[in-house]
Amino acid sequence: MGYLRSGGARSGRSLPSATLPGKTAVQLLKFLSASALAGVVLAGIALPATGAFGLSAKGAATGFDELPGDLKSPPLSQASHILDANGDLIATVYSRDRTVVPLSRVSPVMQKAIVAVEDARFWQHGPIDPKGVLRAVVRDTQAGGAEQGASTLTQQYVKNVFIEEAGDDPTAVAQATSPTLGRKIRELKYAIQAEKELGKKKILENYLNIVPFGEQSFGIEAASERYFSTHAQDLTLPQAALLAGVVNGTTLYDPVQHPQAARDRRDVVLQRMAAVHDITQAQADAARRQPLGLKVTAPRNGCITAVRGAGFFCDYVRKVFLSSPVFGATAGDRARRWNTGGLTIRTTLDPKAQDAVQASITRHVYQTDPVATAVTLVQPGTGRILAMGQSRPYGFGTDETQINLSVDHDMGGGTGFQSGSTFKPITAAAAIDGGTDPGTVLPAPYSMDYPSPVSTCGSPWVRNPTDPPLSNEDKSEVGPMDMKKAMALSVNTYFVQLISNIGICPVVRMEQKLGVRQANGAPLEQVPSITLGTQQVSPLTMASAYAAFADNGVYCTPVAIESISDASGRSLPVPKSSCSQAMSPKTAASLNTLLKGVVEDGTGRQAGLKDRDSAGKTGTTDNRWAAWFVGYTSNLAGAVWVGGPSHNVSMTGITIGGVFHKEVFGADTPGPIWRDAMTGALAGTVSPPLPTVQLAADKP
Repeated sequence: MGYLRSGGARSGRSLPSATLPGKTAVQLLKFLSASALAGVVLAGIALPATGAFGLSAKGAATGFDELPGDLKSPPLSQASHILDANGDLIATVYSRDRTVVPLSRVSPVMQKAIVAVEDARFWQHGPIDPKGVLRAVVRDTQAGGAEQGASTLTQQYVKNVFIEEAGDDPTAVAQATSPTLGRKIRELKYAIQAEKELGKKKILENYLNIVPFGEQSFGIEAASERYFSTHAQDLTLPQAALLAGVVNGTTLYDPVQHPQAARDRRDVVLQRMAAVHDITQAQADAARRQPLGLKVTAPRNGCITAVRGAGFFCDYVRKVFLSSPVFGATAGDRARRWNTGGLTIRTTLDPKAQDAVQASITRHVYQTDPVATAVTLVQPGTGRILAMGQSRPYGFGTDETQINLSVDHDMGGGTGFQSGSTFKPITAAAAIDGGTDPGTVLPAPYSMDYPSPVSTCGSPWVRNPTDPPLSNEDKSEVGPMDMKKAMALSVNTYFVQLISNIGICPVVRMEQKLGVRQANGAPLEQVPSITLGTQQVSPLTMASAYAAFADNGVYCTPVAIESISDASGRSLPVPKSSCSQAMSPKTAASLNTLLKGVVEDGTGRQAGLKDRDSAGKTGTTDNRWAAWFVGYTSNLAGAVWVGGPSHNVSMTGITIGGVFHKEVFGADTPGPIWRDAMTGALAGTVSPPLPTVQLAADKP
């Protein structure tokens, strides 16, 4: 290796050890041994066969040659950017805040500063600096251990590759940074390979992108933005000298925490640059007179920094990535890919719809209220999630939470909420799709026992004699009546009689075709009371199910990601919505007719939209634990839930959003939230009329 020099040990007369003080004798022996070691290392051949280095005892040359020389540089962890549907930033997420830039986008003065202070002879020597090694040998011998660094910039790059590869594993990081000669020897072998394959300029570029600069910044671009709110290519001389100095001690020379120490270190770098003739002494003196000039941009990492109240949607995107096989065969593969970052993730979030949701939430439910609300908007026909928000912000503080109340437990949500009467349209869809006429009249008394037995997908359900009877919300709600009136007034006994007539299994199958499942992952219960909304579901589930009514009975699985590109700009595959015919178009049109009646003449009048067709259903659970409104137009579906996140607030005698409620209903709190959110989201758009049918009761 022509760029390495070896120095043979000179023969000379040794002094008797007895004539030297004990400590001096030991140091001399260490020096002689280390000098011999330095000679063979600098020859690039071998190490003595000492077990301390973990090398073979077969011989020096064999020992060095047997060390692995194939440096596997992992992809550098970078920040990922989550964007809305318009391409605007929602949040930046990273395990390491880093943006990789080419050397052409790093200020020349920064390149000179880092070389001057870290390895002034970088451009002259090979991967190992003979002078530096000998200097370190002398220092380490005097200190009695590995104390003086002799690493070239190339060796430092290799060390940082090992640290990057170790990730957040403390054991692996400790091994990568252990101050042992054995580690240094391994770095030498890799450094030789790196210079041979990469060359000096690429090594400098890689080093500037991999090295930590403190304050959670990795690489020169992130450091420039963190400390000076500028780009690496725009760094001035004083700024470059400061950053070059930080590398040697990111905590000790942190200019935010230790400004004087950082300034002293900056001045050392400036003087070093003058000494190696990168700048003149006059330039160094002028730069030293400059203040630090910090313009710090605080770290903004994670969904907690999301704009427009989209923290929960941001976290849902993360969950989608970590759970989808599209992004890796195993959970570990997907986690590593996410942590590597460098992704640009364009999502389905519509900023206008999101702003409308947040404005409506803020207007109707306060963050400090004893209950919360969650709202989700979905586009029929595509499954695209356009908005997702809740009254308790994403965070760790008082009246904040990281539980996404809009989604299922496995996607970052809770255990769901009973849906109340918003489930009745699913029973109606199963009945109508199975041949039941919406004009079917049933007795629907005010109160009744559950019919028994009732068929299921397995053994029949049989009522327990101790089960209490069910009743309607109001004593005036009595039959006989048809399905349209029963839906408009939300008559419990009608729909229990209906499910008892058709059986539970058709309803369960319709649930499944509409993507309805319990938020906690438990199997759907096959009991007649499911028609009254006893299953615990999420707002996203209900919004997606109702979107099928708007789109001629076609159900589409919800999606949050439109596209992803990696750090090189290469497009990655993303999960796609799967759409299927859950019911006939005629059944969907029948549901539209029934549910338009709810907002026009029934319990949902407070939610109805005045400028376009809309349909929906209210829902209130026993003891007022939860209240809902789920509705849609032909081009937007939305679900609103209000209640205690832990199912522990009975909404009677309660003030919500500054308004006192003797009793909360789906119509008076969720309904107006839905109306205002939908109005804002749809502003400036046209919604085609909903397909409807003429029911027998409406015929002249």
